[in-house]
Amino acid sequence: MQVVKDWLSRRFSNPQVLILVLMLALGIIFIMLFGAPLAPFFAALVIAYLLEGVVTRLQRLGVPRLASVCGVFLLFIATLFFLFLGVVPLLTSQVTQFVGQLPAYVIRFQEAMNGLPARYPELVNQDQIDQILETAGDEIGLLGQTALTQTIASLSGLVTWIIFLILVPVLVFFMLKDKDRILAWLRQFLPKDRKLTLGVWREVDVQIGNYVRGKTIEILLVGAVSLVSFSILDLKYALLLSTLVGLSVLIPYIGAAVVTLPVMIVGFGQFGWTSEFAAVFFTYMAIQILDGNALVPYLFSEVVNIHPVAIIVAILFFGGIWGFWGIFFAIPLATLCHAVIRAIRADGEGTAGVIIDSTASSGAPPADPTS
Repeated sequence: MQVVKDWLSRRFSNPQVLILVLMLALGIIFIMLFGAPLAPFFAALVIAYLLEGVVTRLQRLGVPRLASVCGVFLLFIATLFFLFLGVVPLLTSQVTQFVGQLPAYVIRFQEAMNGLPARYPELVNQDQIDQILETAGDEIGLLGQTALTQTIASLSGLVTWIIFLILVPVLVFFMLKDKDRILAWLRQFLPKDRKLTLGVWREVDVQIGNYVRGKTIEILLVGAVSLVSFSILDLKYALLLSTLVGLSVLIPYIGAAVVTLPVMIVGFGQFGWTSEFAAVFFTYMAIQILDGNALVPYLFSEVVNIHPVAIIVAILFFGGIWGFWGIFFAIPLATLCHAVIRAIRADGEGTAGVIIDSTASSGAPPADPTS
């Protein structure tokens, strides 16, 4: 017991550390209680954070901030119109076609599986095939029921989506336009002695900025390369599948494994056991390997290297308390927790000032110029 008391006294003797831990705990509680209703706010916050980099670059070129904000915001609105009037209808059409073709794909899969015992009797027998087909049928049936339920829920929540699409652009505009006023208002609630908190925020600001920009570039590149590759291979539903492959990078490790299933279903249903199917399989695997071993290390070289186990735990934990947005923000939130733990350890070892100095010189804009 005395060892625990000594450890707590050493780690939390500094009031700034207590404030830091308290803010982190309150933030997690706030997400658990109000994460779902405030989803438009958090979506707007991510978009504004991404667009702020473009606004800042325009300001460095001599463009006034208001003009920069208006220009970037108009470009953002034009992109939204293109997505919802040009891309979304195509995606909806391909989803409908895929669902309609799914029974035919299932029949072709059953025929191929039933032929395996005759071709490879030493490896598999008919009882094993029947068990596999029964399990696969149950899973596909469950998938169909889930898809139907989600479709009905989406239709019933159409008004919510319309409100979401109206609120997010409005919030993005005011977050960009009144950034300084919003930050000044938030500073009123921070303690005066906040050097440690600012040091952590500067580190997290750099990490989250790099993560958001890098993840956006990764989604666009992986999606574009997949679209071109699938189109060259004449794979059906190329736009739908490439969109899924691009968005799968949002969930490290898990996303790629999940998206493999629809790509392989469409490839096998269209081509069967042929060289064309092998080309689809190896092309998809090449995209995943290049993404994980070349693109990700290049884009995220400046982001804190968090162990894969920690990332998976963060996805499970924050996804469990916050759903989709918890999965989306899992790595930034893990980065925040990592920075807080480093600050506590550094304070306990008497090296907090070193961390603050190093984060302040990292090139990140200061969170509080008055400090």
